[in-house]
Amino acid sequence: MSILIDKDTRAIVQGMTGAQGLFHTRLMREYGTSIVAGITPGKGGTSVEGIPVVDTVEEAVRQFSPDWSVIFVPAPFVKDAALEALSHDLNLVVITEGVPAHDELDIVTEAVKRNRVVIGPNCPGLLTVNQAKLGIIPGHIFTEGSVGVVSRSGTLTYEIVALLKDAGMGVTTAVGIGGDPIIGSTFQDILGLFEKDPATEKIVMLGEIGGNMEEETAAYIKKNITKQVACHIAGQTAPKG
Repeated sequence: MSILIDKDTRAIVQGMTGAQGLFHTRLMREYGTSIVAGITPGKGGTSVEGIPVVDTVEEAVRQFSPDWSVIFVPAPFVKDAALEALSHDLNLVVITEGVPAHDELDIVTEAVKRNRVVIGPNCPGLLTVNQAKLGIIPGHIFTEGSVGVVSRSGTLTYEIVALLKDAGMGVTTAVGIGGDPIIGSTFQDILGLFEKDPATEKIVMLGEIGGNMEEETAAYIKKNITKQVACHIAGQTAPKG
């Protein structure tokens, strides 16, 4: 079992032909993820390393039936890319950082309206061990096990996963929700999925100072989560306000 993605996940990559998009598309595919198409307007009809490129999400949905889109486009264009994917009922992983807050709000509002999952923006993505990964999380540091990981920090995610591996413990799914003030999926959303996942026996949550998400999540855990949760809040000081 897993949460959100597995070996049957079919994904497209918006911005695949850019340097970062192509680099991480290769790594996602090497991990075993089914990347069915890339989206780059004006480059439709071409292919990159055997992956077809089309001009629009509509074409990709019609031809390849994806269920997720991974977005690598520059920040000013993320909103249009995300709304295009959401209009075709795809779930999203938004890797890009620096997305304007009002754009993030529009994306999240549309996702809620359509009952779609958004991971990010400004996130490393997610990985289900030995099945699929969407985003930039390095797959080689993982070993399969029974611990679910959810984090606001990409690098802390990698550190904790490596420490778990060194301690002889493996992971079911790791989700980097992103560190921006406005994000699609919260700690509570992911914890609720781990609670229902029979393969996940324990959970590691990695938070950061700033905002009240961690405090709200602590109350949620006390009321709703029966599995053991180990939580670390990173940081010592933050500017007032």
